[in-house]
Amino acid sequence: MSLSTLQQFNWSAMTPEFIILGVSALLTLLDLFMPKNLDRKILGWIGIAAILAAIVSVLGMVGGPVTSILDNSFRLDSFAMAFKLLLLAGSGLVLFLAVSYKAKDGLEEYHGEFYYLFLSALLGAMIMTSSGDLITLFIGLELLTVSSYILAGIRKYNLESNESAMKYVINGGISTAITLFGMSYVYGLTGSTNLIEIAGRLSSVSDGQQAYLLTLAFLIVFVGLSFKLAAAPFHMWAPDVYQGAPTPVTAFLSVVSKTAGFVIVLRILLTVFGSAASVGDPSKPILLEMQDYLAFIAGATMIIGNVVALRQSNIKRMFAYSSIAHAGYILVAFTSLSSNMFYSIWFYLLAYMLMNLGAFAVIQVVSEKTGSTKIADFAGLYRRSPVLAVVMGILLVSLAGFPGTAGFIGKLNIFIGTFYGTPHYVLASVMIATTVVSYFYYFGVMTQMFFRPASDDSKFNLPFGIIVVLIVAVVGSILFGVMPNIAFDFMQNNLDILADFFS
Repeated sequence: MSLSTLQQFNWSAMTPEFIILGVSALLTLLDLFMPKNLDRKILGWIGIAAILAAIVSVLGMVGGPVTSILDNSFRLDSFAMAFKLLLLAGSGLVLFLAVSYKAKDGLEEYHGEFYYLFLSALLGAMIMTSSGDLITLFIGLELLTVSSYILAGIRKYNLESNESAMKYVINGGISTAITLFGMSYVYGLTGSTNLIEIAGRLSSVSDGQQAYLLTLAFLIVFVGLSFKLAAAPFHMWAPDVYQGAPTPVTAFLSVVSKTAGFVIVLRILLTVFGSAASVGDPSKPILLEMQDYLAFIAGATMIIGNVVALRQSNIKRMFAYSSIAHAGYILVAFTSLSSNMFYSIWFYLLAYMLMNLGAFAVIQVVSEKTGSTKIADFAGLYRRSPVLAVVMGILLVSLAGFPGTAGFIGKLNIFIGTFYGTPHYVLASVMIATTVVSYFYYFGVMTQMFFRPASDDSKFNLPFGIIVVLIVAVVGSILFGVMPNIAFDFMQNNLDILADFFS
């Protein structure tokens, strides 16, 4: 490609990515040349400023036309902008947790590399949202996952962190290989890696053998991506990784990485397999033909996540299984394929980001004070810090899906979507039943906080970063629970995802 051709591209479409990339490179150099005794938290604040600048950049693009550069391998459409806002907002809150994190096993030595690896992972997730090509999707996925492997094991003198990194690398490598194998079938049948071109070519496939291979490719790709989502039965890595990783990394994996996982699921499965003809009925897309399989995975994920969470005594493991269960709820929205699917998934991920990051902020404060992450350590929290206990209570109620919270609105939208087109009564019933089950372990934490005696009466000192995350989480969870139209009106008035996605 000649220089004159490169200069003709509208590179301003990649402004948010360039901001994150440039600051990540800057942090690498600053960490290299800064004196060893200088506090690396300044790098975290620079990272937060970069994320805020990227958010402003994305907001400035909202409402604009679909922009495609590099032979349609990079697409700036409403889908990309909507999910970039989620990724950036979630990452910004995680960085506030990170600058407030006080490790007792030497993590301070590695704060510099933590921040630029974190921004690299965020950059990979952002590339995934705008990818219009299998190759760029895969590059973004690997940039996210490889950075996440290192972040999970960044406490290299901590055995739990070592174990989490090892399991994450092994499971991540297997899932990547499976996903790539499924993509190779798609490329072999179409001769293209561009998603729009693939969709156009597959819409006219009438050969039964090719349709069979495409169905096989769908199953392989979905199994590989299910590892990334921590969907059952491909979820076994999540509890150990969540428990062993530093709390800010756990928060990042549970929110930002999971959001990126659903981004790639939507990009590949909807674009490629939403138009490919199935084996039994050439007029019926593979995605519709495989709805029962998707429903089974969603149901199993909700059941396993919520039931196993009941038996956990470690709060990070409990939140790992809770995260698995929430992945099941979002898969319900994807299975239903309703007209409001994009909005339902986006709103639920927004609500989940707020309530989960707020909960991890409280977990970080309590675990730093007590030196462990057992649920029993929350005993008597109301007597030691009433504000912290009430905040955690509000977030747990939102996670459980009680009315008046963003979690309730998110689940309600998904539940209503199950009756769109072909009703999924069993899936809707499983969703209600498992939501009721979740009350037991969420309220178990509240029982410890409000009705159990405290082991000591020492008070908590809340760093500025923790206060910011808690305020944003609580206000957002209540605001979007009482006035959800603020988010929905913004989406519907400014982001026409459904039209842009397939254009």
